Amino acid sequence: MKMNKNIHLTSLAALQEKRLVKSLGRIDIILFIIAAYISLDTIGSIAAGGSQSLFWAVFLVITFMIPYAFIMAETGSAFPEEGGPYQWVKFAYGRLPAGIASVLYWITNPLWLGGSLCFIAFNAYSAYLIHVKQGSIGEWIFKLGFIWVAIFLAVISLKKGKKVINLAAGAKIVLLVLMVVTTAIYGIKHGFQPFDFSTMSPTISGFMAVAPIILFSYVGFEAPNAASGEMYDAAKDTAPSIRIGSIVSALAYVLPVFSILLVVPKKDVGGISGFMGAVATVFSVYGGASKFLLSVAALFFIIGLVGLGASWMMATDRIQAMAAADGAFMNGWFGEFNERFGTPMRVNILSGIMASSFLIAGMNLVKGDTGAIFAVVLSCAVSTLLVSYLIIIPAVMKLNRAYPDIHRPFVTPGKRRGFQFMGSVAFIYIILGSFGVLFPGAVEGLLGIDYNFIDIWGLSRGRVEAFTLGTIAFDLILAVVGSALAKNVRKSLVATSEL
Repeated sequence: MKMNKNIHLTSLAALQEKRLVKSLGRIDIILFIIAAYISLDTIGSIAAGGSQSLFWAVFLVITFMIPYAFIMAETGSAFPEEGGPYQWVKFAYGRLPAGIASVLYWITNPLWLGGSLCFIAFNAYSAYLIHVKQGSIGEWIFKLGFIWVAIFLAVISLKKGKKVINLAAGAKIVLLVLMVVTTAIYGIKHGFQPFDFSTMSPTISGFMAVAPIILFSYVGFEAPNAASGEMYDAAKDTAPSIRIGSIVSALAYVLPVFSILLVVPKKDVGGISGFMGAVATVFSVYGGASKFLLSVAALFFIIGLVGLGASWMMATDRIQAMAAADGAFMNGWFGEFNERFGTPMRVNILSGIMASSFLIAGMNLVKGDTGAIFAVVLSCAVSTLLVSYLIIIPAVMKLNRAYPDIHRPFVTPGKRRGFQFMGSVAFIYIILGSFGVLFPGAVEGLLGIDYNFIDIWGLSRGRVEAFTLGTIAFDLILAVVGSALAKNVRKSLVATSEL
């Protein structure tokens, strides 16, 4: 009988699984989801879109977040293997598609950490805690320190690193609650803005303007499954954790945006400089104590960003390391988990180097044409996470059909038909979001909606598309070459999954 290579592990991957240490309980998984899923940096961006963005944020919670959470909850509990999405795609389609999906899923995060998160954290630190001159050695120390603190948390044992992740999740929740409560106080004192429901009327242009960033913010419930082998009971705990995490996350996005729109004048919403700009506005109600409380809020904000970056590093680096150990990326060297810490230290360090390199590029390519090119590449590189779901979601839908007898501790409402329907809906959204990332302005152009590339990107349409498609092409080439170089690793298949 011919061996089904898709459900076998390599000897190297089997060895790594022996080095995993059980560390995550249900509360840890919930807090991990909150730390990784809630992006405080995008809340201000959504609010800046006005009431129509609020409509789409709520609409996508109902029509995308909930179906997506259901299918990932069932898949994660039914297939609780270390490496999560990599394993699911491998079971469905084989190692090459799984390797491509893992590269797209992983490469987003070091570039996001070094090209965006550390900049946002520095701006908050310099504006609300201790002012640091831009371009100074202090700025370099802060940003590089931010990157390598996140990497350090991914390198140390999960048992220790999760404590900081849990703290970061708590800081986010406290900050969001404080912000919403303060917004209510601000509204009572200064009066609430009349909410113009007529501007909530949905439009295609409004959807295309905010869909990629909202969809990017709404994906990630499967991230903890990258460490399924390090959970005490992945099959039992995955679905309840996603259920609770999705409720908290939906409220964490919608309520702050709604609060901002209720108290900030319409003409000023677009000028809000991110989440902390909104916090600074409403915290003025505290009078003489506002500066101190704003500093505390900024500290919580930065801790939340560190947790955001570190949690994604923990998840995606594990996925890429398992892909390497299982013969889907490079020669297996990156597939080694550290014997002392039980973490993929080699991929962690690689991610840190990539993040630092992107930081250096971002610090030097800030003006003119080169600055515009960097912004396009960063936007596309970050959004490759969305593109990875073009492979991941069809894979989990296939697993739902192909393995009906697998024990499923959690079953999506409607059973298989419900799963397939929800998966199809989520997939349609991912197609739209990915298309908007790869071909910005294309949908608007088909509908006769004005989309000025020079005003938006600072580059012509041809150059924008060349860099977006070039970024994706680089990722695909890296994945295919990585798979070819892993040929020898794939020769030794020794263990089967429980399929």
